[in-house]
Amino acid sequence: MRKQFAGATAVGLSLALALTGCGKGSSSGDDSSGKTIRFVAAIYDDNTKGYWDGLIKDFEAKNPGYKVNLEMVDWEQMDRKVKTYVQTKQAPDVLNYNAFSDFARDGLIYKAEEVVSPQVLSDFTPTFVKQAQYQGAQYGLPFISSARLLFYNKDLFAKAKIDKPPASWAEVQADAQKIKAAGATGYGLPLGPEEAQAEFYSWAMNNGGGWVDSSGKWAINQKANVETLTFLRDLTKSGVTQPNPETTDRAKVFNQFAQGRIGMAIGGPFTKAGFIDPANKNLNFGVAPLPSKNGSSHDTLGVMDVLAAFKRDGGKNKEAVRRFLDFFYSAENSSKFLKLEGFLPVTKSAGDALSADPYMKQFVDALPTSQFAPTGNPAWSAVAGAVKQDLGAAVANGDPKKVLDGIQQTAEKAG
Repeated sequence: MRKQFAGATAVGLSLALALTGCGKGSSSGDDSSGKTIRFVAAIYDDNTKGYWDGLIKDFEAKNPGYKVNLEMVDWEQMDRKVKTYVQTKQAPDVLNYNAFSDFARDGLIYKAEEVVSPQVLSDFTPTFVKQAQYQGAQYGLPFISSARLLFYNKDLFAKAKIDKPPASWAEVQADAQKIKAAGATGYGLPLGPEEAQAEFYSWAMNNGGGWVDSSGKWAINQKANVETLTFLRDLTKSGVTQPNPETTDRAKVFNQFAQGRIGMAIGGPFTKAGFIDPANKNLNFGVAPLPSKNGSSHDTLGVMDVLAAFKRDGGKNKEAVRRFLDFFYSAENSSKFLKLEGFLPVTKSAGDALSADPYMKQFVDALPTSQFAPTGNPAWSAVAGAVKQDLGAAVANGDPKKVLDGIQQTAEKAG
């Protein structure tokens, strides 16, 4: 997520993004008994490694003889590393990622029912089970979720004499100009190689666009998407965004928003705990629906990251993987991660408590009707990679239609 944030997603990454691998080692996890496994986990913020170190220590104490080798990878490098792992047949036993269906298509990962207990399987919220399926079977294990909404700085709005958050794209443009005139960046636009696909989809879905058409065929270069990318280019060219959106990742935008230097940005539930609170607990901000072109209907982006369990040595690792995953998915352990990182639950048992928090409730309430990327399509990994690599060019010096045509060709070639 950080992806979707992800991408998650998402917090305090100035240090974390420098990390490519750390923890207890990066060995393959092979051993003669199958009791040692390798877990590749994404860095969501500066707290992530500490959480996994603690959980693994507890797991190993309660499961004598079983070991977990932890490798941490930041999201900026995750796609490249995962591709290398798979191509060189060095995939980990468990992977924390934002895609899974290409692994399922190629027979590389277990079905969910093979590596978690029936109790864990039945605890997943149906919305996320659907997103974790390939050809009708669940392969992905829902890990964390997020919904994206518009964050706005109330003090900057007051200074710019804006009395409410924008509902339409025209209002976004006008408000951003007023905020710029008041001495701040109007809108933070992260279209760098971390999670450009989430930022773009947040706008495209609110113009009737998206990744596929009603039949499920790739429709990346459809008219609505070209209009959307043209709008984002015009925002950039008018000078109301931060410089160079095509190379800017979410962490920079969120950090500047937290410092009161950006008037508006699209964020998730993690934005408060991960960025705002560390910088300024008293920041006067609000959260509103994502603006739409027409200003009347408002769709929400839903994001889900997964755990994928890879087959190794003829299934010798299955028992160790199952023990580890069941341990993590206990209500106590999974809810601790959610609270620490500021994400939304993917299980029923972890959901009720978060809804009691008014800030979190607005994101929880948005999830059931959220729109998700087509992660069940095996070509999604290739498409998301092309978007991260190429989309930003359209707001710099590229042509939106040509850029989207190129990504459409990538989607069609990938199947």
